[in-house]
Amino acid sequence: MLGRSVELARFDALLDRAAGDARGTARGEESGDSGRSRLVDITGEAGIGKSRLLGEVCARARRRGMTVLRGRATEYERQVPFQVFTDALAHLGPNALDGFQETDAVAPLLQRSGAVDRFGLHRSTAVLLARLAAPSGLLLALDDLHWADPASLELLDHLVRHPLHAPVVLAVTRRDRQSPESLAARLTRELDTGTVIRLGLRPLSARDCAELAGPGLAPAETAALYATSEGNPFYFLTLLQSHRGRTTAESSAPPGLGSLLLDELTVLAPSRRGIVDAVAVLGEHATPAMVSRVTGRSGTAFTADVHALTRRDLLRSAPQGLLTLRHPVVRTLVHESTPYLRRVEIHRLAAQELTRAGASAAERAHHVEQSLTTWDPAAVAVLEEAAARTARTAPASCAHWLDVALRHLPHTPEHACRRRELVLRRARALAACGGLRESRDLLQELIATPRRSSGGPATGENQGLRVRAVVLCALVERHLGRCTEAVALLRRELARDPAPADVVRLGLELGSAAPQDSDTSYAQVRTEVEGALAAARSMGDEIGEAGVLAVAALGEAYEGNMTAAHGLARQAAALVDSLPDNDLTALCEPLARLGWAEAFLEHYPDAERHAERGLDIARRSGQLYVVPHLLLCLSHVRVQTCRISSALELADQAEDIARGIGSDQLLAFVLASKAAALVAACPPGDPRPLAVAEEAVAAAGTGVDWWASTAWCIFGWAALMAGDPVRARDAMLRAGGPELQRIQPSMRPLYLEILVTAALVTGRSEEARGWAERACKEAEQLRLPMLRASALRSTAHLPLTQGDTAGAADLFAEAAAESARCGAVFWEAYSLLLGAPLEAAAGHGRDGTRAWLRGRRLAEAGGSGMLVGLADANRPPGDGSEAPYGSPEHAQLTQRLAALTARELEIAELVSQGLTSQAIADRLYVSRRTVETHVSRAFRKTGVSSRTALATLMARRRTGGRFGDARTEQD
Repeated sequence: MLGRSVELARFDALLDRAAGDARGTARGEESGDSGRSRLVDITGEAGIGKSRLLGEVCARARRRGMTVLRGRATEYERQVPFQVFTDALAHLGPNALDGFQETDAVAPLLQRSGAVDRFGLHRSTAVLLARLAAPSGLLLALDDLHWADPASLELLDHLVRHPLHAPVVLAVTRRDRQSPESLAARLTRELDTGTVIRLGLRPLSARDCAELAGPGLAPAETAALYATSEGNPFYFLTLLQSHRGRTTAESSAPPGLGSLLLDELTVLAPSRRGIVDAVAVLGEHATPAMVSRVTGRSGTAFTADVHALTRRDLLRSAPQGLLTLRHPVVRTLVHESTPYLRRVEIHRLAAQELTRAGASAAERAHHVEQSLTTWDPAAVAVLEEAAARTARTAPASCAHWLDVALRHLPHTPEHACRRRELVLRRARALAACGGLRESRDLLQELIATPRRSSGGPATGENQGLRVRAVVLCALVERHLGRCTEAVALLRRELARDPAPADVVRLGLELGSAAPQDSDTSYAQVRTEVEGALAAARSMGDEIGEAGVLAVAALGEAYEGNMTAAHGLARQAAALVDSLPDNDLTALCEPLARLGWAEAFLEHYPDAERHAERGLDIARRSGQLYVVPHLLLCLSHVRVQTCRISSALELADQAEDIARGIGSDQLLAFVLASKAAALVAACPPGDPRPLAVAEEAVAAAGTGVDWWASTAWCIFGWAALMAGDPVRARDAMLRAGGPELQRIQPSMRPLYLEILVTAALVTGRSEEARGWAERACKEAEQLRLPMLRASALRSTAHLPLTQGDTAGAADLFAEAAAESARCGAVFWEAYSLLLGAPLEAAAGHGRDGTRAWLRGRRLAEAGGSGMLVGLADANRPPGDGSEAPYGSPEHAQLTQRLAALTARELEIAELVSQGLTSQAIADRLYVSRRTVETHVSRAFRKTGVSSRTALATLMARRRTGGRFGDARTEQD
């Protein structure tokens, strides 16, 4: 490994750490802490030695007793789903997955059939890798990722964004200039977080090349070879082999790499060149048996030829019995120099053999595609079946195979219906994998196609397909942030006097699109939605009726017409609850609408019940686009009811899907929801909520629609909690526009509370009064407990400016009671903790203590770092808990600090400086879990229960002052 000592040293450190973490886990140390995974990104040009370095790293990992899985992406199999991961997992032993309960969820990685949710597959793969890391650590090595298929890249993206809490090292190699933009961007973004470590391989030095050449070559000749190769090891060795074999004619111009390799091939006998061609074309199916069949050679003659090619180092034996060429560059050259019709014949024979062996359509599709030169119904049927089987797990491959089928489908009237159906399926697959614009273009072309089949009149089947295309196109337009276009498209189709069933479909989508359009309110489409409801009832279509009622309930709730929304939601819920799951498959999005309507109506148990049911049905039926809305409905409900860790986990899942779909508008909404959960989850001063909120408004762009308004509102809340009231105020005014009309009416009182607080902090007391009065007026119109509680908190700030603590305390107490009435536990605790010190200041010490204790209990039970921090800051005085310096209580706390180990004291000091767990971990070269374990032990030994209290305790220790802000176990 000449010239790679620095890179190997970095790997040795990572492997030692992973192996050490694994041993610690096996001994039960650090409460099962096993650090977190790291990815090493090895980049460089072709032939620079990336694969050679990776092979040496694999060998070193094996010597440490680690499990090693190595896979390689291949140039001509880029549409085979999960190919590089399948190649890596093929190294597992036959019993490696015994007892693994999620085997079915990762079936596509194991070349087993099964239609699974691709994002569930991502999470299950992470679980699998963590399992394989026990008991000695895991190295997952993925070679040539610049050729990886889209499904593999999406899975890797998940593993990078969600580092495993397990002793796992991921090592990938790629050519930087040939890497997909998405892969390069993700790996670059994660450099700053420490999740990714980049090793850019440079050419070898002249001294390294001289050592590589050995003493038998004259220095001048070595120098000439070095100059020609520019230090590229593969090129240098090829030049060296050519020089020693004298296979090239003398020339004044240095030979190119391609010329050298072709020279090496020209001396082969035809039978051996045929084997080399077959191996290059077959790729991952180049087993000796397959090569024998497609070349028509067998027996001792075939074996002798393979051995001869192996001795020449043209062929090598790979794991799982495959034959490969010695380097991907050689494969490229051989593949491109193999006559086209010869390649077609090899692929045809391979597909034939795989069919005989019972391989799945997805496994055969690559060879079928490459052998297809004209219309072949049987071959196209294989592509269609492969597309259907990969639609949920690898939609990019699905779209590709449908494209191949369409290119070979004759443009004749007899195939017109089939063509339209395939185009619709391809558009749906593209919409699922980030190709929203291409999907829209296909759908618009499909919609513009004359509604006739085989020269006859438009059929009901054709009309139904057209309406499905219109509805899908409107959905895609929404995800592209073009709600105005979506509304116009739907209205145009409704004007064509469609059949009643189509009126229902179009009305459902129109009612969903209108509230998100900055130019269209729900009131403007209410007539069309009512028409859809009437059409459903006229047909006795209970499923359609339930869907339209749900959409109408959300539309009215969004606009703040709560009486109408209550009635519609009750009717929708009654129908939905009476229908079996199979009947609700077509109602996943309306179920999301019903859940959100009930959430805005503050019917949290009903909202959660319907969203969970919709989520289960959507996942089973593969309706990916609606899953984020159901997840975010659940996340919203769990923030309101103070189940913060669950809310954050749901938002994380929604983020994965939003990034996969590729919709900036959906991503803005998802990130805004995640930021809201993070504000509730994180202690004061944590930078993560504001960072995620900033990304949300960046994704929203310059739009003024509902997505953007929501993102800016949450950004305002995050900025306020981060101590920046000026940015908070500016964000809210930007979100709302003139008179705050762009802010969702049914949420406006809650968002007005941000403006009230920001105005008071920045000294705008009259402005605060105006916002508070408006909040009260709008909350009374809405008649919802949680929103009325928000208005009461806004109003409670005003008496404080006049010194009326008793009046303010009463308003906060009333706000807590209103929140409790609807189960909004988060806001109940928030109100209690704001009011507790005011109760004490007003002379109601016992009431203040009770309020504080209840608020603190709710905050801790719900996992809200924000509320726990507020409790630490707002503990009411006068309850006898303060400990003067020199008192017995002070001595007791000093004794508790003395119980800390040196490491615990060191980490506590860093906590007091405001560092996050990850920042402390990076500074001390330990895992985040280790830091959190030490912090928990410090809590237990000192009797505090939050980072803020621990920081206060450490600050008092430094100054020798009072310990009044530290919290004891009795809290």
